[in-house]
Amino acid sequence: MKPRSLIAYILVMLAIVLAIATTSTATNPEPQRTDSPVESLRLLAAKRDFLIGTAVQPGPLQNEVLYREVLGREFNILMPENHTKFWRLHPERDRYDFSEVDAIVQFAQEHDIKVVGHALAWFHAVPRWVVEGNFSRDELMEILHDHIQTVVSHYRGQIYAWDVVNEPVEADGSLRETIWSKTIGPEYIDLALQWTREADPDTLLYINDYAEGLNSKSESFYNLAKELRERGAPLDAVGFQCHLGFLSAKNAEEVAENMKRYAELGLDVMFTEMDVPIDQFSGTKEEQLEAQAKMYRDFLKVCLDASNCKTLMMWGFTDRHTWLKGFTGGKAPLIFDESYRPKPAYSAMLEELKATE
Repeated sequence: MKPRSLIAYILVMLAIVLAIATTSTATNPEPQRTDSPVESLRLLAAKRDFLIGTAVQPGPLQNEVLYREVLGREFNILMPENHTKFWRLHPERDRYDFSEVDAIVQFAQEHDIKVVGHALAWFHAVPRWVVEGNFSRDELMEILHDHIQTVVSHYRGQIYAWDVVNEPVEADGSLRETIWSKTIGPEYIDLALQWTREADPDTLLYINDYAEGLNSKSESFYNLAKELRERGAPLDAVGFQCHLGFLSAKNAEEVAENMKRYAELGLDVMFTEMDVPIDQFSGTKEEQLEAQAKMYRDFLKVCLDASNCKTLMMWGFTDRHTWLKGFTGGKAPLIFDESYRPKPAYSAMLEELKATE
């Protein structure tokens, strides 16, 4: 692993650990319960055959009543934020730990919420036993195959969609150099999709990246998806992360234009990890919150208007639990505040879901 890649790997792993630690050790008291609104994102989305969702952390799901209440009331699709990643599920070569994800899946089933798995093959969140194992190509193929088959089979029939390969493309448009691509070769993407389909023929398969706009990275991501389809790989959709103002394009019209060409390939587009920190906007706090609300509404509208987009997931739903606290420090990126009170962004999304087509 190159020094720069090693540093990046360490930084992201630290961010993930910090996010998990913050979730499990938060000392601020849980907010008091509030009255449930008559309307919800979930109820309005259902009327439009639309999936509105969020990433979920097991700590607050277990420990905070309001977290569970808002999650069950507002969303019809969820994704475990960190715990379906390789290093959490498969910490040792001969040991898997499904306990925390099983609890999330059970909650989802009890509340009629679809579940998305994230992510089977990624360049981060790979356990040290894999990174430092000095495995041959055949050995690493066996490891990845075993991981995918075991995990996907464990949740067969319970997962709506799998993020099979996460962030396969570099910012400059080249195929990202990872332990999988360096040792197995670029075909690891085709193999991962094939192995996932074999383990669960009915789940939706997608590749995921911050490639929403129109630039060299998004061009390469599109070409990768096109080539996979041409080779007959079992690819159903692509995911646009939508970390707006941090990694992803902020121009909704540009994103809409990009989405059209995926429709021509017969691929759905999912917005998979949306958050919008307010410190990217100028003005007063109130003006920042209104700018945030507009961006949430604009991107929701883009998805609702597209023929090939029916899913929007956020990377969390309350500012009380956001990965950005431990990573970039981005402020207040989600649609509920730290006390689970709805923000202008929540109201804007409600209004957009109520708008006539």
